[in-house]
Amino acid sequence: MQNTTSHTSEEHLKELSEQIKLWANEFGFQQCGICEADPKEHAKHYSKWLEKNYHGSMSYMLERKSLRLNPKELLPNSMRVISVRMDYRKRDKELVNVLANKDKAYIAEYALGRDYHKLMRKRLADLGKKIESSIALKSAECTLRPFVDSAPVLERAYAEQAGLGWIGKNTMLINSKAGSWFFLGEILTDIPLITDEASTEKHCGSCSACLSACPTNAFASNHQLDARKCISYLTIESSQSIPIELREAMGNRVFGCDDCQIVCPWNKFSEPSQENDFTPRHKLDSSSLKELFSWSEAAFDKNTQGSPIRRIGYERWLRNLAIGLGNSSGGTEVVKALESKRDYSPMVREHVDWALKQLE
Repeated sequence: MQNTTSHTSEEHLKELSEQIKLWANEFGFQQCGICEADPKEHAKHYSKWLEKNYHGSMSYMLERKSLRLNPKELLPNSMRVISVRMDYRKRDKELVNVLANKDKAYIAEYALGRDYHKLMRKRLADLGKKIESSIALKSAECTLRPFVDSAPVLERAYAEQAGLGWIGKNTMLINSKAGSWFFLGEILTDIPLITDEASTEKHCGSCSACLSACPTNAFASNHQLDARKCISYLTIESSQSIPIELREAMGNRVFGCDDCQIVCPWNKFSEPSQENDFTPRHKLDSSSLKELFSWSEAAFDKNTQGSPIRRIGYERWLRNLAIGLGNSSGGTEVVKALESKRDYSPMVREHVDWALKQLE
């Protein structure tokens, strides 16, 4: 952007900032806020988190630390972050019902439908074009860059500073009117837009339901998540064998975990998403562990096309499901299913053998 402030008046910037929020709503985002492109105190918190090795094998967290702490390395002359939220919850009581049935496979709510990345990225790109058109009418130049988990951005930090909510004890962003069942996306820009008031108060109070509900005790303390114990990390991010001491606690959670959100009192205010793309596909919200474990590699590739589940690959899919089956009620058919995939790979064999031993 070249001399935006000389081409754009304060009045226009205020008008544009408000208009962006209206456009964001038109493009399917439930909320939009604007903040400075500076993570502020969150940078120190992030650095300490890395120092404690809470990021586990996610080496990219450390390798790209400077990019997370300095947005200008992502977009030169960055001045503002436009932060948006998109609600995704479809189920309600079914969440708890599936968790309570140890023969069913629990898949995190966000992963039941189509991958949100493409949907949100396109919407953000369209929003960016709207903004560019408006700026162009005022004879000014600008630069915008949208992100949806596609670059190292401290998205919850910016969302909190943009007034979209506060970071709760479970490290999730919580909104007093919408809970935490939502995705976040950002647009970095060099337009000096009018910023919103940050969420300075944490409204968790003395509640610690999320910390107590974690099956693997992954919270080292308030606002401190040790990813190495987190089921979402273990089932999605980690490509290694899952620690034996954590397997039983995982229960039937085979892709991600929602426990800390399910028990959060603020989620009573969340509304079901109207986005068709987030509707569960291939009965992933109600399938048995045995059904999913029986998928061939070709079936896995077909059924996870366009799904966030695809990223873990078939081997990790079997690894996770084997643990779920080891925690199930078992039976002859389950044992046969486990034995049928035992020789897929050394890692699958290790987890299948554990499951068979559990079922004895």
